[in-house]
Amino acid sequence: MNMATIRRNNGRGGRGGISGNVAKRPSRRKGLVARLAASLPFDENQLHKLTTWALGLVFIAILWFAALFFGVPAMLWSEASDLARHAGLQVAKVEVHGTEHMDELPVYNQAIKQVDHSMIDLDLVGLRGEIMKLGWVEDARISRRLPDTLVVDIVERRPVAIWQHEGQLSLIDAKGVVLNGVDPRTMAHLPLVVGPDANHQTAALGKLMDAAPALKPMLAGATWVGNRRWDLQFQSGETLALPEGDSEAAAALVNFARMDGVDRLLGRGIVRFDMRDPARFVLRLPPGRSGGDAGAVPAAAEGTGALPPRQPEDPAAAAKRDTQG
Repeated sequence: MNMATIRRNNGRGGRGGISGNVAKRPSRRKGLVARLAASLPFDENQLHKLTTWALGLVFIAILWFAALFFGVPAMLWSEASDLARHAGLQVAKVEVHGTEHMDELPVYNQAIKQVDHSMIDLDLVGLRGEIMKLGWVEDARISRRLPDTLVVDIVERRPVAIWQHEGQLSLIDAKGVVLNGVDPRTMAHLPLVVGPDANHQTAALGKLMDAAPALKPMLAGATWVGNRRWDLQFQSGETLALPEGDSEAAAALVNFARMDGVDRLLGRGIVRFDMRDPARFVLRLPPGRSGGDAGAVPAAAEGTGALPPRQPEDPAAAAKRDTQG
């Protein structure tokens, strides 16, 4: 009786029951994979192709990194460069275009280093970087002209002033960059800016003079005083001291231009106009004219009261002066 019971139990819950549960698990896993595959936006055939492509790309990447490690691309490029040079594709001539004021020799000195190099092995980026270090060069474009010519196109900086600093004269552009290689005396028509850091204030000076365009052609130079304000020198010999601050200086210059338009301040023998104080307009005459300082008047007053009257000139004295030069 007991033996039969044991056998029945073994038949129901023994190894037969356990093996039945194990047999059901793979079918559940297979169903989960099938559901995941069904949720993808492509069918099984497309998935197989994508997998093949992915494995192929991984294999190619491995080969490429291995080739880089052993220097294969560099060797192939060197061989191609030699073949091009033997076929006549090598730099034999250098042409420089766009230079007007600057000396072409520094450009040639950089470009000539590429002579006899293969046309496909030129370091155009490095060459452009070296040429861009030259003071006059604002931009440069390097190109090949087959079979054997290297072409350099230069865009020069435009000089806008002459900077006097520590006894030296240098041409500068609107950004204050010092332009070397040209005698400033050949550009005497440019205004002179004086003082430490005055070259970096050239753009601000140009903007200031734009506020009074009538005075712009009369400007001979400007001194950057104390790294905070301008003294303007005019071609007729006078100096105008402006206040600190961009807006304050522009307002004073506009007021001076208005008074000069009404009363002709410039060209009347006055040495200095001082507008640093917005409430005062100080004039200084040369010694012997009126004893030095001409005094202070309200800046808002009409210019006639601030100036000595213009005297008619004797024709004989004018003729004598013109004869003496």
